[in-house]
Amino acid sequence: MSDSLRRWVADGLLALVLLVIGIGGTGPAGEGQDRPVTAFTYVLVVIVALSLVVRRRWPLVTLGIAAAGTSLYLVLQYPYGPILLAFMVATYTAARHLPLKPAAIAAGIALVVLSVHTFTDGNIEGLVPGAAWVVVPFAVGVTVRLSREAAARTRDDLARQYADEERLRVAQEVHDVVGHGLSAINMQAEIALHLLDKRPEQAEAALTAISRTSREALDELRVTLALVRRTREGETRAATAGLARLDDLVARMSETGVPVTVEVTGERRDLPAVIDLAAYRVVQESLTNVLRHAGAATATVRLTYLPKEVSVEVLDTGRGVPGAPGGGHGLVGMRERVAALGGEFTAGPAESGGFRVYATLPLP
Repeated sequence: MSDSLRRWVADGLLALVLLVIGIGGTGPAGEGQDRPVTAFTYVLVVIVALSLVVRRRWPLVTLGIAAAGTSLYLVLQYPYGPILLAFMVATYTAARHLPLKPAAIAAGIALVVLSVHTFTDGNIEGLVPGAAWVVVPFAVGVTVRLSREAAARTRDDLARQYADEERLRVAQEVHDVVGHGLSAINMQAEIALHLLDKRPEQAEAALTAISRTSREALDELRVTLALVRRTREGETRAATAGLARLDDLVARMSETGVPVTVEVTGERRDLPAVIDLAAYRVVQESLTNVLRHAGAATATVRLTYLPKEVSVEVLDTGRGVPGAPGGGHGLVGMRERVAALGGEFTAGPAESGGFRVYATLPLP
């Protein structure tokens, strides 16, 4: 059932309920107040109740019919009764579904029309209590509308915040993939240029490594973007970055002339996807910094698996500086990624020389 049809059905049922209440309650109200109840009394009750069928589609029309019918009903000195409930619903609807200014003008006019009977009866003191039939539902309708508008704005703000965070996450993923790939390619290209004249056979190996590294980086970038856009279904976890691909990462580093040693403590096991990706990105970005800045001869990656956390440590034998002023965007990105998962991150010169990156990631 569409939303439009659902609204029509709901308004029709509401009108039917108020119609039944009006027909059933007007007679007893007339007896209790010693006021006349005629066939025309019920005609007005039916007209006002049925006007609610279109209350959300044409709220001003509904309020106009309800105000005119109820006012005529009271001018004819019919008993105060259920017809006022239908009128109050019409007033509430106008306040709920119209902007404040036109709703207030319409409610003011309805109040004037409804108050006509107080002058024809000579009962001016009844003007104030009669105003409550307009003021109360109007206030309730405005309150509901403002509350729902505030809730909608909050949802929109959260959606924009989520979209911004998603864009930042994508940018960080692309930075990690492309940054590492280009750094490795740059290093391998320099090796190839250096060896091209003296040892062409080794230059060929470096060019082959460039080709493989660029292909792997493009594949990883393609999968990353496809997952973000949700254009692929059934993508296996092995197709995305994770510690399962650590050996490929280490092999690429070794091809650039910086041997990497991996040390694992504890039982190696599958990790939650976000933890697995974060640990891999910390290692990847750390090794990328080794290529770019450290001038290191070797690097060591230590993974420690504990019952409640996994830790990652990357230590190189380079100059002990992060390279870019202020620590560089890579370190900032790693720190934010780890902090978002409730972990801890430190980076700085190691006591034994070189540079050390250390991160702990809590497990759920």
